[in-house]
Amino acid sequence: MGMNQTPASERVHIGFFGRRNAGKSSIINAVTGQDLAIVSDVMGTTTDPVYKTMELLPLGPVMVIDTPGIDDEGELGALRVKKSYQVLNKTDIGVLVIDSTVGIGPQEEALVRRFREKGIPFVVVYNKCDLLPGGQHSAAGNSPAGISEHPALSSTVISGGAALSPADSAEHSIYVSAARNIHIQELKELIATLKPEDSHRYPLIGDLMSPGDLIVLVVPIDKAAPKGRLILPQQQTIRDILDHGGLSLVVRDTELKDALTNLRSGGITPRLVVTDSQVFARVSQDTPTHIPLTSFSILFARYKGDLGTAVQGAAALDQVQDGDKILIAEGCTHHRQCDDIGTHKIPGWIRQYTGKNPEFVFTSGTEFPDDVSGYRLVVHCGGCMLNEREMKYRTACCRDQGVPITNYGILIAQVTGILRRSLEPFPDILKQLS
Repeated sequence: MGMNQTPASERVHIGFFGRRNAGKSSIINAVTGQDLAIVSDVMGTTTDPVYKTMELLPLGPVMVIDTPGIDDEGELGALRVKKSYQVLNKTDIGVLVIDSTVGIGPQEEALVRRFREKGIPFVVVYNKCDLLPGGQHSAAGNSPAGISEHPALSSTVISGGAALSPADSAEHSIYVSAARNIHIQELKELIATLKPEDSHRYPLIGDLMSPGDLIVLVVPIDKAAPKGRLILPQQQTIRDILDHGGLSLVVRDTELKDALTNLRSGGITPRLVVTDSQVFARVSQDTPTHIPLTSFSILFARYKGDLGTAVQGAAALDQVQDGDKILIAEGCTHHRQCDDIGTHKIPGWIRQYTGKNPEFVFTSGTEFPDDVSGYRLVVHCGGCMLNEREMKYRTACCRDQGVPITNYGILIAQVTGILRRSLEPFPDILKQLS
């Protein structure tokens, strides 16, 4: 990922859903103005969700997701439908594509119910309007945003009172033709009106500092850091410090002690030291106790999810017994190394801290299980590659099923005995520990 691109996790995620051959892929290609999705007359061409980052005006940076048909059949088909439904956990705006010559069926009803349950704003797109009797597209062209007054279609109502009729929810439905480029611009504008507000309760770091403050960021350069790059949480933190008028000094863990000594001799006290969790113990030793210390992953736990829940989750380590199942969930699917933090270091630290031998299960990327009830504890990465909706969904999954969830950085702070110190910048959370 280039330094000049909006991170995928910060983009508005637009999920396109519908039955096979409703024209989802054609609609995506028409809306984005580029051939991103495979278009074919064969039913069910899209077999896995396809993700594509792009700029979509007037919305800005988005992640477009093309999903398998929600009516796919057979054992493999059921798996594909499940994958489509999992995409809902990260969808900020839903687009339901319906073949207007076929109309609404039970699959669409079920999907709309799910949109509503999850509070996802959505638009219903009646595609292939040029094939409707009576030249539907010309009639629709006279009404606002292509919403038709066609008598046969203006009363499309889903059973059970959940209406999708243009009369009932005009702002949510639109007639288009991807093949003939009818009302595609109006569709883009309609999608843009559904853009979610920035829902982050806190900035990443900006509320912990004042303009002109110096923040020291400790970044170990190890085998996992690609040449010439900083990893995403570090980039985003630097950007947020800049946005709030602060100064950042980025050092390796091996240079931190000298850097702090030099600052002190110049009469400068950093407002905060933020470290990569993997070198927490060393950084804690090298940072005088009057300088507050925290980690990138603790900042991200607060920014994306629920820091309080993650801190309570770490306390569950004290109850771990032999044979308990612990899920270690990685948000991205980066190349694993033999001493990779998730698969190697964290299990080692947990065994050492608890003196027990639990069973570890690993997932990465999108494969977070809906049912976590069999686990004693879930340990999640910082989630820098996942959007806020997905992180909140995963946290809620655990909370609803009574399973503690924590993240890498908080767990490392707990096992190295410096959790209390690393939470000093957050007095309200610290209170929960006492």
